[in-house]
Amino acid sequence: MKRELPPTDGLPLRAGDLFGADADLAATLARLLAIPRPLLTCSGTAALVVALRVLKQRSPSRSRAIVGGWSCPLVPLAAALCPGVEFVLCDLAENSLDLCPTMLARLCDEAPPLAIIVTHLAGRVSDTAPALACARRCGAAVIEDAAQALGARVGDESVGLRGDIGFFSLAFGKGLTSGEGGVLFSRDPDLRADLQREALAALPVRRGWELRRSAALLGYAALYNPVGLRAAYGLPLRRALRRGDVIAAVGDDFTADDIPLHALGHWRAGVAARAAARLPDYWSHGQRRAERRIAALRALPGVEVFADRPGERGVWPFLLIRLPTGAARDAVLAALWDRGAGVTRLFARALADYPALADRFTDASPQAQARSLAARTLTLTNSSWLTDGDFAAIVACISLQLRRLSTPR
Repeated sequence: MKRELPPTDGLPLRAGDLFGADADLAATLARLLAIPRPLLTCSGTAALVVALRVLKQRSPSRSRAIVGGWSCPLVPLAAALCPGVEFVLCDLAENSLDLCPTMLARLCDEAPPLAIIVTHLAGRVSDTAPALACARRCGAAVIEDAAQALGARVGDESVGLRGDIGFFSLAFGKGLTSGEGGVLFSRDPDLRADLQREALAALPVRRGWELRRSAALLGYAALYNPVGLRAAYGLPLRRALRRGDVIAAVGDDFTADDIPLHALGHWRAGVAARAAARLPDYWSHGQRRAERRIAALRALPGVEVFADRPGERGVWPFLLIRLPTGAARDAVLAALWDRGAGVTRLFARALADYPALADRFTDASPQAQARSLAARTLTLTNSSWLTDGDFAAIVACISLQLRRLSTPR
């Protein structure tokens, strides 16, 4: 049977994680990440919903939440569960994953927002300084969406602590997983108390959902390997590609119904807590693999790799690269996407261009950089199952496609 590499490097589970001694996930993460004891939610999106509801209760006259134009479509879909909240798109800075400071300032001046959401994409650390400056000036809150960045740091401090509220995701492929889950925290004791109150009210125990999530977590334990992923991930991917459904192939085919609100079960939290003991080694090995692989990718003409800046230490579940043109990106994907090599796209489109989100945004700000990222980027898995030979073959394929496109016809 052919191997199927995961598109992102998750932490595999062991038998001892499933049935070991009791463990406190919130306390474990607080100690490991040096954050205040967090609240546990059923997903990162649920954590965002709780955060937005609390902020809306605190500032009922405000409604706008500003988010980067290239992000997970679940973020604006969360507005359906937050009455009175609407999302406004801010383009990203040129050649960056950060919010565009100029557009952000203009949006805040037009109408003071409820919240500015800074997203730490692809395990990288986003610059929070422009958002914090705007927030101080206009009285908004800053939410750090670190769903893809559990373990990332700025200096000696975890991401999520510079803003008012931070959250991580424990979904599959995010490193540590509880078969969907979220981690919500704040430095401010009063704000944390409000978040806890809302979480208790908004996330009731729902046994049906807990059984579904528990079954999925057991499936992950059994199938998260290069053989099991052929059926669990590879077959749905290839079906979507055959029918030309890029949004489904990327896994972005969400609706508001895909955001259930319920409590995170005790057993699933315990599984994640026991697995968390291996996170420091997991992060360290991922960093070393990424450093080797980045050097090879940067030797390719016109290929850019999004990496850490001075003072930042991100995490590396995958490598996000940008090709010189959209045609080059598409050629590489055509050659590799269905080959089981762990090559895919981070998001299918800029947020403004998803059909399911067509009526979600009232602001018409240009989204040139977000659309450029959507058109020119792809991701390469940083899995330990990707051998040096596998990676060399991927680099050779990218190089071949670049040469073909640069050769005069």
